[in-house]
Amino acid sequence: MRVVDLPLSITIDRLVGTVDVKRFMKEGVKALQLGLLAEANRNILYIDEVNLLDDYVADSLLDAAAMGWNIIEREGVSFKHPARFILVGSKNPEEGELRPQILDRFGLCVNVEAPMDPEVRMEIVKRVEEFHSDPISFYKKYEQKEREITEKILKAIRFLPKVETSDDLLRLLAETVIKLGIKTNRAEIVTIKTAKAIAALNGSERVSLSDLEKAMELALPHRLRDKLFHKPPKIQPPMLKRDNQNRDSKEHRQGANHTHKGSEKRQDRGINSPLNIGEREYKFISRDVSDLKLNITRLGDSELNVKYRSSRDSYTISVNIPKGYPIGYAILRKGEKLVGVDLYNSIVSALLMGKKPPLELDENDIRVRIRKTRTPTLWVIILDSSGSMALQKRISIAKGLALKLIEQSYIKKSMLSLMVMRGHEAKLLIPPTRNYIKVLDAVEEVPTGGKTPLSSALYNLILLARRERIKDKTLKIRAFLITDGKANVPLYGKSIKEELVELGRALKRLGVKLYIYDTRPEGLDLGFSYIPLLKEVLDANVIKV
Repeated sequence: MRVVDLPLSITIDRLVGTVDVKRFMKEGVKALQLGLLAEANRNILYIDEVNLLDDYVADSLLDAAAMGWNIIEREGVSFKHPARFILVGSKNPEEGELRPQILDRFGLCVNVEAPMDPEVRMEIVKRVEEFHSDPISFYKKYEQKEREITEKILKAIRFLPKVETSDDLLRLLAETVIKLGIKTNRAEIVTIKTAKAIAALNGSERVSLSDLEKAMELALPHRLRDKLFHKPPKIQPPMLKRDNQNRDSKEHRQGANHTHKGSEKRQDRGINSPLNIGEREYKFISRDVSDLKLNITRLGDSELNVKYRSSRDSYTISVNIPKGYPIGYAILRKGEKLVGVDLYNSIVSALLMGKKPPLELDENDIRVRIRKTRTPTLWVIILDSSGSMALQKRISIAKGLALKLIEQSYIKKSMLSLMVMRGHEAKLLIPPTRNYIKVLDAVEEVPTGGKTPLSSALYNLILLARRERIKDKTLKIRAFLITDGKANVPLYGKSIKEELVELGRALKRLGVKLYIYDTRPEGLDLGFSYIPLLKEVLDANVIKV
């Protein structure tokens, strides 16, 4: 077996296969050119940064991996060939999460972390230096150990069909999976296969409890999230013997709604008393707001691009661009640089014009791809965590809204950023990232108290938007302001109203779409709110919470 690398830049043609253009041009024959899935058959297919693969490529890849066959239906060619391979992928959580459907397809999951032992790190450096100075000698040094491992694996492969699992262990596994709330049957199937492989590697004909425990630690953790970003408990089999072991993190937090250095009585008195709001610092947990609607409208149409609507997000239809899923072709415009040529349809057009093989294409024959690409988006959550938000624990609702927005951002595969305004200035806690769990944890840890620097928040949003637009001019930016609308910290000496008008106009020129979640409690006057002003200046969508 050999390792076949799948690059992130791969096209669907190269992955699944397409018409052999060379033979088509020379002979006019529709011959098939096999793709990377054919090369990976009976081998190991490795994907670095699998979470960055385009959805359409990942879907085709996983269909082939699940069925063991690759079905090609392209340019009038129908073909089917075996695609049985071991799929290995790596990912960096900082760059985004995998969709649950894709994550479940992976049988085993291993966390790779840098060692914190100085002796181990020293040995790593020594071995790297040794390899770079003389790779051949380094290989020969460990050749015998590699051969021993290879022979052990080959022996285990031959021994594997003899390995059996008792009904008691099967029942224990099934009950444990049910107790953990894992719905997919892949969990049991993969765990048993892994346990048998471990037993075979150890030379045992029967799966032991320790074999099953090791297999569960590899096969179950990444399947434990029944909800987005739900942190799974640490698996310590057998689960049935530890009834209180896997308490949900939400149950663990139900004992208190917020924490403070003082006593609960003193804490509640401080929150409920309007005179004390903003004088102290509190910490509140998020409240479940699943019954509330976010009312996020879709991005508006651009003057230059046509948008394709999708339940996941907006897409841009691009012509003569190399990136994206091909959905058609068009004639190359005169003077336009050729980037995304459609060779098959270019050849077909030449044949229809009466040319005979071998073909020589000219500008009149060239056709370019029409592709569908996801519009890059950045969501900026601006959380008002000032003292006034502690009244009636509105900050708990605000945090709940923030968590719901994080989930939606994950579903729509948008980059995400978190800004918090409290005290004398707003701070960008999390720069644009796809590590949604990091943002979620930051929201839960944000303290509450102090003044409301609304002007500072809008100013920082302008700086962020300008900086990110330099990186990508096509980036669409949405800002979600969760606030009661109070503001009492001027930015540069003018009145707060004048500042908000100027900043709002600047944001509108940048094309930043603003959504305001109004957290003011019904029937309770908190004083003057700037929400109506922002709605007028920025044409913002205001959602009453």
